[in-house]
Amino acid sequence: MNSPVQQIKERLSIEEVVSSYIKLDRAGTNFKAKCPFHNEKTASFFVSPDRGSYYCFGCAAKGDIFTFIEEFEGLDFKGALKVLAEKAGISLSGYSKEKEGEKEKLYRVMEESTKFFEKNLTENKEVLDYLRKRGLEDKTIKDFRVGFIKDDWRLLYAYLKSKNFTDIEIEKAGLAKKTEKGMYDRFRGRIIFPISDSSGRVIAFSGRIFIDDEKSAKYLNSPDTPIFSKSAVLFGLDKAKESVRKNNFSILVEGQMDLILSHQAGYKNTIASSGTALSDSTVSKENVISNLGLLRRLSLNIVIAFDADRAGFNASSRAGKIALSLGMDVKVVSMPEGVDPADLISRGHSQMGEAKNGVDAWRTAIRDSKHIIEFLLNKILDNNKENTRKIGREIKDKILPYVDALESSIEKSHFITLISDKSGIPESALIEDLKKVESELKSETEETKIAKENVEKKMRKDPIERRLLGIAFWQESMQDRKIDPELIFKKLEKVKEIYKDIKEDLIYEAEEFYSDSESLQKDVNEMLLNIEEEYLNEELNEKMMEFHNLKGKKEEIEILKKIDEITKRKEEIKNNRGR
Repeated sequence: MNSPVQQIKERLSIEEVVSSYIKLDRAGTNFKAKCPFHNEKTASFFVSPDRGSYYCFGCAAKGDIFTFIEEFEGLDFKGALKVLAEKAGISLSGYSKEKEGEKEKLYRVMEESTKFFEKNLTENKEVLDYLRKRGLEDKTIKDFRVGFIKDDWRLLYAYLKSKNFTDIEIEKAGLAKKTEKGMYDRFRGRIIFPISDSSGRVIAFSGRIFIDDEKSAKYLNSPDTPIFSKSAVLFGLDKAKESVRKNNFSILVEGQMDLILSHQAGYKNTIASSGTALSDSTVSKENVISNLGLLRRLSLNIVIAFDADRAGFNASSRAGKIALSLGMDVKVVSMPEGVDPADLISRGHSQMGEAKNGVDAWRTAIRDSKHIIEFLLNKILDNNKENTRKIGREIKDKILPYVDALESSIEKSHFITLISDKSGIPESALIEDLKKVESELKSETEETKIAKENVEKKMRKDPIERRLLGIAFWQESMQDRKIDPELIFKKLEKVKEIYKDIKEDLIYEAEEFYSDSESLQKDVNEMLLNIEEEYLNEELNEKMMEFHNLKGKKEEIEILKKIDEITKRKEEIKNNRGR
């Protein structure tokens, strides 16, 4: 019987999978598109139905349907397998606990904890009534798997121990802390919101305190764990991704209640930064870029609806500026003072004598959202009606940095004209100040650019390296080996260390692809030739650069000799393939 991987490959073509995420245009026997993994103006991303693979000539992203889902949705191989199995209508129920690695145990402990929290909520009428009063319907509570835990030191810990989880697993999942007096629960006396990855697996929790003791934080989030990284997850993305693609824009809110009520109101393209690192001013640009990158792949259009208070304003401004630098179109919802999206949806709002129910008020707020630059400009003009000098100063300090963040010169020109028309400041003066701002922010712009490149590099996984090392790690652990792992380790000596952290995932992937396959040796031979060809191309480019920069005759001869050797070896590889 075929493995799930083979069954998925038989049912899903590369063009079918990729076209469900991005628009593909026919290019002869292939398809092309703008690359979803880096920002580009002309299409350099090609999909080959014959080979069942994709390749980007701009950023070198490449792979098959599994690699595409991993990179596009920010998942590991098991998450991609789950997503594709659901698309193909294939069951993964044959999973064996004996093969379970560390990550799989953590996913299981998180799932068991979610069920425990859900059961606790159904047994607590007071908390259920509170959620209903906030506007949540029973179906919504169930769909989002909202839970509760009483204010007790070891309730969850005792339950998980009864399910045979170890102290190490419970602690590694971020569910309990170890002290001299023993283990105690991280989450106590809180309403629990599970955070899932893009495939729907629960990977973390965010807990809102139920009875405020004025000592504890209002919200408590899971720490980073082997399955949860704040920089790679947005709350609700698993439920929002289809709607974001369909509607071609995302709505970014801060809190869990904001998100859940927005979904309930019909805006299923809403995601939240709560429990993640997007709006936290202490995290790096790479974290924010990584999070926004997930959204950017789904749609270039984003509407930010953070609270109207100073913290919400600063967070939306920071996220908005980086989103602009990623080429996204950023709008901001103008929220009434002291009202957050959850309040607006559950209670509605009355403005200028016109009362609106909650859903209508939210719909109007989103519809009336303004481009972030126009939003900030209106705020400055409204706050400084009598002080034109201050308006000029604030425009330079608070708005021109956003104009500078825009990628397009045409966009910059459009907003300079808009600012001039609304403020009465001559365009020439604004252009002069923009040049100063560009100069002042040069290092910050460069920092963002480097962070962006680093994120893109991390996203680009080499599927050949990954698969070869997975096979080598897998065969290394077996007594009855089908191939010699040392042949692969020797060839990939330079990169072996990079992949050690995900060794378990790579072994699982290799087993899924090759445990019942008769083509293992043939595929390994082909992949080794492919990887050698890649390395030869890299070396050839380096030598050509050296050759162009050389002035001495002696060095020229040596480099030309090396170029000739590389070219001959590439020809040998080509001939070997033809046999």
